[in-house]
Amino acid sequence: MTLTDPAIYSLSHVWSVLKLFLIPIGGGIPAGVLVARNQAFAWPVTTVLYFISDLILVCVFEPLIMLFIKASKRSRRLSHIGEVFKQSTQKTLSRFSTTGGAFTLIMISFGTDPMTGRSAAIAAGHDFVKGWMFAISGDMLYFGILMISTLWLDGILGDGTWTTLIILAGMMIVPWVIRRIRERKVKPTLST
Repeated sequence: MTLTDPAIYSLSHVWSVLKLFLIPIGGGIPAGVLVARNQAFAWPVTTVLYFISDLILVCVFEPLIMLFIKASKRSRRLSHIGEVFKQSTQKTLSRFSTTGGAFTLIMISFGTDPMTGRSAAIAAGHDFVKGWMFAISGDMLYFGILMISTLWLDGILGDGTWTTLIILAGMMIVPWVIRRIRERKVKPTLST
């Protein structure tokens, strides 16, 4: 059996990877990548499975967004929450000196998650297709970086558990470090 033999991609093997990718938080990506590798999935197959998980997310999340928007037209409280979110998104977009262009929205999705990316795209006035295209693009970029990092680190360590834990720690620590560096650059220096 070779990597190109479709018989190795049984439904149970595919599901074992896909369900890890559907986990919205935690070690879903590194664990899914390692399970896919252990199932002898080629990296393009793993990437397609992650893309399918994003499409499933679209099918689940988009109706929830539409229900929220519809309900907010009838409820002051929900309408207020929607306005606060719009203002927050506009404030975020203004830090990038843009009005919600493609690159910024892709980076928002890259830095957070596709649901936040899609919500930001709605707040910036983008429709269903463009909004999800930006959100999924950012998420796929994030996945690509994590997949490469996971496979590289596992190649060095040879231990999937430690690889997953280190990648998870990196997923939490690296954004925090970047924020701290940016905050230091933004703070004005006090002159005496």
